Amino acid sequence: MAQIELINVVKDYKIRQREEGRSKFMEFVRPKYQFKRAVDGINFSVEPGEIVGYIGPNGAGKSTTIKMLTGILTPTSGQVRVFGHNPCKNRIQNAMKMGVVFGQRSQLLWDLPVRDTFELFKTMYRMENQNFIRQRDRLIEMLDMEDFLSQAVRQLSLGQRMRANLAMCFLYQPQVVYLDEPTIGLDVLVKDKIREFLKQINQEEGTTILLTTHDTQDIEQVAQRLILIDNGQLLFDGNQDAFRDRYQGLEFMVEVEFTEPQASLVHEYFRANDIKGSFHSYWVPYEKMGRGEAITYIASNYSVSDIKVRELGLEDILKNIYAE
Repeated sequence: MAQIELINVVKDYKIRQREEGRSKFMEFVRPKYQFKRAVDGINFSVEPGEIVGYIGPNGAGKSTTIKMLTGILTPTSGQVRVFGHNPCKNRIQNAMKMGVVFGQRSQLLWDLPVRDTFELFKTMYRMENQNFIRQRDRLIEMLDMEDFLSQAVRQLSLGQRMRANLAMCFLYQPQVVYLDEPTIGLDVLVKDKIREFLKQINQEEGTTILLTTHDTQDIEQVAQRLILIDNGQLLFDGNQDAFRDRYQGLEFMVEVEFTEPQASLVHEYFRANDIKGSFHSYWVPYEKMGRGEAITYIASNYSVSDIKVRELGLEDILKNIYAE
């Protein structure tokens, strides 16, 4: 049975319009509104133990979806089911089995040391002492938190606060976790630690994770499945290989470092992408020329110091999709 299910879900926002030259009294007496559709007929389900990358450009409807799944917002129409129940009508029951981390918001108390926050969450989620100690110590080790447990939250760095937020989120062993930009603003080492933690906790506890992020490395290294939305509509739902097959296109890129600056190559199959002195990059269609042929042509006609052939990465694919 699916843990998360959305059926024809629509969410409209009612936005008050203010017109220049219109009196404040008239705006109060006869306000004008505009409706904006943030989510437009989305259908998908998530099975227990899946890690799903929920991606799309800014304003696509990702955070609105998460807020409906947590019960913060109600859909305008359609059905949202989490653990088989309406999350708005079962917020307390769902909260005991659900965790949420918003990258720009913290659930930690500003003046409380991290060690005391663990105790607070133990009481809030009615954890047995033995289970609490085992899970707390395990999370402290996995997220390398020993050095700052006695510090007040206000004294922590961004990376330390994010690790503490993740620890509190997973402390009571929720069955489903929603992560909205969990690595935003973090350095490379902290990001790697968080990614490894998410994969490990998923394997060991079977936690279902719905991850929204603009960091393609998070998606590539953690997510087993991708759901792409734009303008509130679902565009793709499948694994990463299927996503690449569908959107990678029919071209590959050749990056060339000439021994001295060159003008753009004149060839019917080479489409210039970037020309900067001795460094050039070109798009080449697969159906016209293979990768080996492209390398041979350049190497036999020009003096080069380096040639690389690059397939489109996830970030390149998403850039093209968002641009379109």
